[in-house]
Amino acid sequence: MEAASVAEVVRQVRRIEIVANRAVNDLFAGEYHSVFRGRGMEFDEVREYQPGDDIRSIDWNVTARAGAPFVKRWREERELTVLFAVDVSASGAFGSGREPRRVAIAKCAAMLMFSALKNHDKVGLFTFADAPRDFFPARKGKGAVLRLVRELLALDASSGATNLAAALDTLNKLQKRRSVVFLFSDFLPAHPGPASAAGLTERTLASTASRHDLIAVRVLDRREREIGDHGLVAFEDLESGARVEVDTGSARVRAWLRDRFARDAQRVQQVCRRAGVDLLPLDLPDPARAGHGGRDPILDAFGKGLLALFRKREQRR
Repeated sequence: MEAASVAEVVRQVRRIEIVANRAVNDLFAGEYHSVFRGRGMEFDEVREYQPGDDIRSIDWNVTARAGAPFVKRWREERELTVLFAVDVSASGAFGSGREPRRVAIAKCAAMLMFSALKNHDKVGLFTFADAPRDFFPARKGKGAVLRLVRELLALDASSGATNLAAALDTLNKLQKRRSVVFLFSDFLPAHPGPASAAGLTERTLASTASRHDLIAVRVLDRREREIGDHGLVAFEDLESGARVEVDTGSARVRAWLRDRFARDAQRVQQVCRRAGVDLLPLDLPDPARAGHGGRDPILDAFGKGLLALFRKREQRR
């Protein structure tokens, strides 16, 4: 990177640190801790049975040897490992507002990273596109968080389509310890047809969900879900390079595009549900429009979506 671009990335990191910390405090302070704590337990000790102990915790091997009942004691893991798996394929360069999708994802990931920082958890990063890219093992501390935010902002959108299956297979091999994994992508199909979106298959997701607490975040731009009347428009797929002209002045064409988007969204929801993966759809608002109380509109929308997801998970537990 040139010196000027490095300076700009540093300024962006500082701005994101400020707005992400503010969002953490305003929107879901404490919610993160209550949802993810207690997801893992580690063995503590064996002691004699006491009245009131759960009989299911009796260690029958020790009991048989000692001739008196003993129970296993467990304690909650003191820290979590939170990993961010981020799609950095070419479609991340798209954005109908002032910022491309990849910057919006960096903001949302930073919001969660600073939540993890407040709870003394480790954070790591894994990036992928048409193939797995970079892996930054989980570390603790503010320096680790700022480095990962800087890495996300400094990335240029990669060429090629998204290969989610290869990415998650690699992630499962690299990340042995059970973690909370936030998977950021648009999950858009690479081309028209019956193929699953971005290689999104039930097997791919279920395999990772069996090893980790996997949450998929689908980040979409408003121009991808709703196209207005702009006459004859040439569209280019950023990942495949395919170009097509579409008559957006036709109400029938616009209705067909809306229907196609709805069917694609439904397919992603169904695959995630069958795989046992929580899905958080994030429709990016216009970043030029101020959020409530001057908050960043993207983080405002993301925070509200997270709150709804957190409370849903609490109800399930």
